[in-house]
Amino acid sequence: MDILYSEAIPDVDTYRDLRTSVGWAVFCREQSEKALKNSCYCVIAKDGDQTVAMGRAVGDGMYYTIVDVIVRPCCQGRKIGSEIIKRLVDRIKCDAPDGGRISIQLIAAVGKEGFYVKQGFKVLPNENAGPALRKVIYT
Repeated sequence: MDILYSEAIPDVDTYRDLRTSVGWAVFCREQSEKALKNSCYCVIAKDGDQTVAMGRAVGDGMYYTIVDVIVRPCCQGRKIGSEIIKRLVDRIKCDAPDGGRISIQLIAAVGKEGFYVKQGFKVLPNENAGPALRKVIYT
């Protein structure tokens, strides 16, 4: 069956199920709902009635972070993730003002850096930027 893409936000149960499908930690329902609601852009991929992949971006108009690029293991290797990244980047670019500058970043899962390099992202640190940093807080 053909994969259909749309700019849509998945429901919270689908989002949490997608995260589980790839072995990622699942945030509490309240956080998941708020995160989905506050997404600037979201792309989902469906195979029939099943959501098989998603990606979303959060940002402020100058800086965006692509998060939650998830493709169910049974559907990996079919260029679905590449299409989701392309659609997110195109959507972000579409909203950029003439003469504007946008920075899009992400944190790749271990071993997935090459996938994002193929999509035009540069590994940090590089000649123009230092290493990415992260702080995780548990409550």
